[in-house]
Amino acid sequence: MAKIFGINTKIRGKVGQYIYRQTRTGTVVSEAPVKPVVPLRTARQMNIRTQWANLGAIFKAFNGMLRKGFENLPAHMSVYNAFIQANLGLVMVYITRLIRLNGGAILAPYQITRGSLSSITFSQTTARLTKSSISLGSLSITATTTVGQLAAAILESNPDFEPYDQLTCFIGSQSFDSATRTPRATIKGHKIILDPDDTTVLWSVVDKFGFSTVEGFLGTAATVRDGAIAWVHSREDEAHGILKVSSQFLYVENSSLATYQAPAALTASIDSYGGINRSAVYLQPDIAAALNP
Repeated sequence: MAKIFGINTKIRGKVGQYIYRQTRTGTVVSEAPVKPVVPLRTARQMNIRTQWANLGAIFKAFNGMLRKGFENLPAHMSVYNAFIQANLGLVMVYITRLIRLNGGAILAPYQITRGSLSSITFSQTTARLTKSSISLGSLSITATTTVGQLAAAILESNPDFEPYDQLTCFIGSQSFDSATRTPRATIKGHKIILDPDDTTVLWSVVDKFGFSTVEGFLGTAATVRDGAIAWVHSREDEAHGILKVSSQFLYVENSSLATYQAPAALTASIDSYGGINRSAVYLQPDIAAALNP
């Protein structure tokens, strides 16, 4: 607090961070008290925020492989934002801030691409193998099958594919850190160009797990266990300067997923990000309490 003289003696009230008061002995100026700013964190806001943690971690696990996974984005929207927008509220998964900081993530059936090419669907066989909708005709993939042979089979039996399109298989794996028990999600991409003249041995460039014959269709060599898989069709549209993709979701079989979708996981995640903070309003619905009776 201090007395001032000159032109400032005409000022009254609050100006910026200072308060001016007129007294019998002159104008007195003092700093306005700083009111602590406490962010409003409602149950609804925290429910959304806690979903972002796992979504961001899974997007990062793709390590840039989804950079052009969403077609026709507005100029202001990044692929990351499109990925978040596509999945927020779709499959709710909650991890704590500590898990996120330790690089943890939980595989979930998120949408990973969105585009104008026909989607590749899948089904489960009685042997619990995952079979895609990509017909291979009479081809049975073996250790000597070449990329060109697979490309020719796909082009002949699937009218949606064209020469030099790309077929990518994303394979995910869920594990836990042996020391911290942090859930870890890894995702690897395996791709081929549909070139009938390519003599490269197929399994020398891609993982056999996602490039095998299942009942005449492209599928998995074994059951998906604590993991994920998805096939994505992409095409370079040179005339329009864009990359076309098929709209795909991860197929996930993850024994840990339910644990991180439970009300207890939501509560733990919310608490790790500071908890719910709002003025008590009797008539305001308490979503957290409803989710955790």
